[in-house]
Amino acid sequence: MSEFKTITTQEEFDAAISERLKREQETLNKKYADYDELKTSKATLEKQLNDLNQKLEANKKSSEEQETTIADLTAKVKKYETDKLKTSIAIEHGLSYELASRLTGDDEKAIREDAKLLADLIGKNKKTPPLRDNEPKVDDKDAPYRELLNQIKGE
Repeated sequence: MSEFKTITTQEEFDAAISERLKREQETLNKKYADYDELKTSKATLEKQLNDLNQKLEANKKSSEEQETTIADLTAKVKKYETDKLKTSIAIEHGLSYELASRLTGDDEKAIREDAKLLADLIGKNKKTPPLRDNEPKVDDKDAPYRELLNQIKGE
């Protein structure tokens, strides 16, 4: 081995470590050579991420609106079907069209029971008309002849 030589000046020190500094600099340059490229690709990816997040939010909002619309339309269809069922059951039980909206129940069985009760209630209150009119018909032209006929019969 060679003998150790002491470094006494700055120039000697710089000369001794310059080779080592150059190698370290080259290593760092190689390591971070694609730093700018990575930086631009990161910015591009962040922009794409933001765009996709905005689209996702818009799609969520649209989906929620569509779900609300579907729920509203489903409720309307159910109401129309229930009204149709109430009307047909009311007609089956002899109830008027106006009374169909008075029927209550969630299913067909409950609506039929309510219609039967309502039909029985309305049916009990109907009064039977008289069978024959006991009052004679008044016709001025034939009145004297009728009176004469009634006197002959003895009524």
